[in-house]
This record gives sequence, structure tokens and C-alpha cells, in this order.
Amino acid sequence: MQEPVRIAVIGAGIVGTSTALALRKRGADVTLIDRGEPGSGCSAGNSGAVSPASVAPLAMPGVLASVPGMLFDAESPLYLPLRHLPHALPWLLRFVASARPAAVQAAAAKLNAIHAGALDAHEAMTRELGVPELFLRQGHLHLYPDAAALAKDAGGWRLRESYGFKAERLDRGGIEALEPGVAARYQVGMFLADHATILHPLRYVQAMAGAYASAGGRVVRAGVAGLLPEGGRWRLQGPTESPFDHVVVAAGAWSKALLAPLGVHLALESQRGYHLQFEGARDVVSRTVILADRKVFVTPMEEGLRVGGTVEIGGLVAPPDERRAAMLGRIARDTFKGLEHLPTRTWMGHRPCMPDSVPVVGAAQGHPGLWLACGHGHLGLTDSLNTAQQIAQALLGVAPVSTRSGVALAAA
Repeated sequence: MQEPVRIAVIGAGIVGTSTALALRKRGADVTLIDRGEPGSGCSAGNSGAVSPASVAPLAMPGVLASVPGMLFDAESPLYLPLRHLPHALPWLLRFVASARPAAVQAAAAKLNAIHAGALDAHEAMTRELGVPELFLRQGHLHLYPDAAALAKDAGGWRLRESYGFKAERLDRGGIEALEPGVAARYQVGMFLADHATILHPLRYVQAMAGAYASAGGRVVRAGVAGLLPEGGRWRLQGPTESPFDHVVVAAGAWSKALLAPLGVHLALESQRGYHLQFEGARDVVSRTVILADRKVFVTPMEEGLRVGGTVEIGGLVAPPDERRAAMLGRIARDTFKGLEHLPTRTWMGHRPCMPDSVPVVGAAQGHPGLWLACGHGHLGLTDSLNTAQQIAQALLGVAPVSTRSGVALAAA
């Protein structure tokens, strides 16, 4: 009997965990490696949005005008502390170059392709994992103070429409019909009815990890110091002595440093995201609500109301800037009543972002057996399952085996 292919997946966020599951369902011998518990990093703190209409990259025409504010305004939705500017400058220059109209169109096409079918895939996955209650398909509501504010986002909405995503424009009455608790500041809305929210991203990843382990997949809690090609296979420095036939790097913002010694240079930067969660306040909104003028996502979570967003390009080492989380709290209290006396908790995580917002998914050129699944930025949850299928299909080329009762393997 032929030995199964031995694969290491480095990184147990939602991208790495879903990739490990997809590979194991195809019969591979898979080891999922992370220094933390599955889903405990950036995946735990995201806003839970499943957003296939997010085809507009972060760098859009006109972004250059926002750079001074990024550098000097600590409460800017896009903030780059001066201390980090020398390190981030190469990425920032690429980011500005990515805002050229032709580059935006190319990025949008790639994003649309990797988003395709994400809603149905996540709905099916929650059912398969036995957690269908985590999938809320109530749409996403984008809010603007007035028509002038909406006009600033016109390019993004035109891009969405060009890929078939139709948004309903709402007046104040339409907003109140969907979300009566929104403050009068917001007079114009754009509603994407067929979008979804995962109501507990960490529990979702943990359910995936449980299915993977039940199917015979291994989870190793360890850091990986380096990747060593050895006789057509790969040896990992740190967690295990046994070589692997293939290695999938899905280590998020840490992928860049891991790959650089091999000559694989990713233009990857951590965009530090924050959230503040009001405990027990889930019913304040009934769907994902985006305060578009402030780049803030307000999400009903199982444990409360999560207010997340903004971008801080500040690297992997500096401690969280508590001003960012406090700003989210002020915005939420200004927008929704009844939050003043609720307990809160805060979080900061590292979104792995490419200058053009397009993730790197596939084989690493010149390095047989090395695969990349990183750089998903703000859309790691949306694109995780499609990334997993793309890697598994390219690496193994066989269909998954499953049963109604959960993950099962006919032969492993």
C-alpha cells in the first residue's frame, strides 16, 4: 500500500486549519503546527464578515492624499506611527503604486475569483461541523452620514456592481427599518442583502480543528524556526525531526520572516486590527453594520457586540495602542444607545496584508514541495475555504472523502 503524502501546515488560523482539514479529507498525512491553539491568533478577533463583494482593494485611487493623515493622526482609520515608517516605507510605496487604476482593476479581478462561492461554502461548512447556528445570513449594511460621504466611496461601489453585486440604497427610513438603533448621524445606507456573518470566529476554527483531529490529523504546539530543503523533502527547525513531502506556509503576518531565508520575499506587512467587545450586547444590531466613514465594523457576536476595524501599520513587536481600542468604544457609544455601562474587553491582532490586498496562494516557484497560503489581509475568513480547496486540489489532485456524520476517510 502506498504511503500517504506527508504534509506540514504551518499556522493554525482559519486559513491553515481549513487547509489542513481539506488535505486530511483527501487522505494526506497532515501535521498542523502552531505555537498557539488553533484559531487563537488573528482569527479569534476578526469581525466575522463573509464578504464576497469586497473586491475593492484597500489601496484605491486617491489614497496618496491620505498618507499625511496616516502619519500624524493617531485616530485616523489608517494609521502609520512615525516610529515604524522606516521599516514600512518599502511596503507603503508599493501600496501607493497599487492604487493606480490598472492595478486596482487587476486586483479586483483576482479578489473576485478567490471570493467566488464563499457564502455557500461557509454555510455548508458550518452544517458539516455541526455548528450551523454560527452562520448568520442577514446581509451587510454600510452606513454613511450623507450622500457626499457615499460619493467618496463611489469607486468601490462601481467595482462591486461590475462583478454583479447589487446593493440597495436606503434613506433614513430604510436604515431604521433594518437597524432602528442606529443614531441619526447616518442618513444613507447601502445594503448587500446576500452577505453573512460568523457569530463566533474562534469557535468556528475550533470546530474545524476538532473535525481535523477526529479524522486523524495531528496538531503540534510549537514554533517553527526555519525550513530546510533536504533530499527532495522538507525538514522543520523546531517541532519535529521527521521530514515532510510538502510544507504549506499559512503563518499569517509571520510568513514573511519564515520564508525570507529561502529567497522567497513577500511584500507582506502586519496591519494591526483592534476590536472592543461589549459583553452581553449582541442584540444591538441584527447583522454586520459597517460605519463606512469611520471604517468600523459592528457585529453581533454570540458573546456580545464586537466593534472592530481600523488599520495600524505598526509591526509585530510594539504593544497595542490602547487609544485605538478606546476610539472604537467612543464611536460605538456615539452610534448606539445603551452601551454606556456595559463591561468591555479589547483585542489586537495582526492582519497579514499585501500592498494590493491580493493573497498569495499556490506553489512557491523554484521550491518544489513548498506552498504558500498567506497575505489574506482583512478577508482571511471569507477566503479561507476557497484557499484550502485551491491548495488541496493543486497539491493532491483528488476529491475529498466525507460522510454525513462528519469527516471520514475511506483509506489513509
